[in-house]
Amino acid sequence: MSTRIQIFDTTLRDGEQSPGASLHIEEKIEIARQLERLGVDVIEAGFPISSPGDFEAVRRVSATVQNATVCGLTRAVQKDIDVAWDALKGAKRPRIHTGLGVSENHLKHKLRKTADEALEMGASAVRYARSLGCPDVEYFTEDAGRAEPAYLYRVIEAVIAAGATVINVPDTTGYTYPEEYGALIRGIMENVPNIDKAIVSAHCHNDLGMATANSLAAVRNGARQVECTINGIGERAGNTSLEEVVMALHTRRDYFGVETGVVTTEIYKTSRPVSNLTGILVQPNKAIVGANAFAHSSGIHQDGVLKERSTYEIIDPRDVGINESKIILSPRSGRHGVRHRLQELGHAYTDEEQFEKVYQRFLGVADKKKMVYDEDLEALATDESRQVPQTYELVQLQVTCGDQAMPTATVKLRHENRAILMDADTGNGPVDAVYRAINRIVRVPNELTEISLQSVTEGTDAQAGVTIRIRSGDDIYSGHAAHTDIIVAATQAYLNALNKLLAKSPAAQDRSLRAEAVV
Repeated sequence: MSTRIQIFDTTLRDGEQSPGASLHIEEKIEIARQLERLGVDVIEAGFPISSPGDFEAVRRVSATVQNATVCGLTRAVQKDIDVAWDALKGAKRPRIHTGLGVSENHLKHKLRKTADEALEMGASAVRYARSLGCPDVEYFTEDAGRAEPAYLYRVIEAVIAAGATVINVPDTTGYTYPEEYGALIRGIMENVPNIDKAIVSAHCHNDLGMATANSLAAVRNGARQVECTINGIGERAGNTSLEEVVMALHTRRDYFGVETGVVTTEIYKTSRPVSNLTGILVQPNKAIVGANAFAHSSGIHQDGVLKERSTYEIIDPRDVGINESKIILSPRSGRHGVRHRLQELGHAYTDEEQFEKVYQRFLGVADKKKMVYDEDLEALATDESRQVPQTYELVQLQVTCGDQAMPTATVKLRHENRAILMDADTGNGPVDAVYRAINRIVRVPNELTEISLQSVTEGTDAQAGVTIRIRSGDDIYSGHAAHTDIIVAATQAYLNALNKLLAKSPAAQDRSLRAEAVV
């Protein structure tokens, strides 16, 4: 039996049937080109008779695609087949995909035909498609997951005899489980006399979350084509996810013993445009292509991955087109992960005490934000590197303000001699009140000449970066700080500037100390 698994992509047909996922023709062409770069074997471009737009899309994709087989879906009706063949004429490798339901439910309620009538109708459709000159006809046995096996075998034998080259065995409703679906495929391989003349294809839906597992079970039992969609999109809960099947077969070659022709490094490059063009977002924890698929926030996991990637990753992210694993900094991140990211951002620390200061500030931000971005870390590292000897350090800040309240600030500072000093004042705004309160403690004459505020990252929980400048005599001193609370950032920036002033000017330091003695 062949070890090559054909990948049949139905993103443009079954995937587009996802509610709200309508694509116009140019978008389908764009996706088809990317699917060809991805290396899929078959692109099901649409259902030509369903609408003029679908017909044109299949026709255009047929004219565009150079290497992959282009497939058009039909019902087992001559007119459908005629229209599909017309749309596929420009394809270098055309395939007509036709078929009928095989479960008792479909025979009775949808087709309203006897089993023998449906069998002959299906075989006739295949013969007609081949008579038009189509060299490749796939036959779908809709709802095979709930069909009577003996009848399914009869249908498959008949349509292969009529000229079908591929037999699609759909679990249309996502009803089966892996052992059951695998046994169904194995039964076909063992009980259909002419099965060696066709390729057996798995087409699974994800209603019970088992589409990928079922498809892999089919491969283990003889299926040599898997039908899937990018990001697993499709009707209801979706179809088998292409990226999951491909990477499962790639990662566990020791178990499956097969391979595909997919260029795995193109997987992520295909996932993004499909998501963007269909408007269907990829859930963050989606396997292979989700935002968190190669992200680590736990300190233990970060430490392990940084020491050896394979401790917590069975797939190298570069194999699917992602440059590197992401170390997501959160309150659970350990020192190793924070230090590593700081180094990547250009902040290497040989002084453990200095690094520990940055790390403790990181923990404070992480507790408030839950997720710390590179910009936040940059702000913390830069802010800490600007620190001067801390003559005064903020211990506590309380501010009251509002449109009907007098802005009032109470400030508690710690002097380098460990004395705790506290005072309060009012102002024409919260920042003005804070600065007035600080000036009542640090009695060093200065003039505030500039204050600017900038958001470090996006969102309501973003850090605010505050830069101020004060003048003392002929000298200008700048201060900068970042914090999730704007008022705290403004307070720390002011203290940063004052500490620079005090460090440079002994006379000012003396005035400050004398002032403290009488507070």
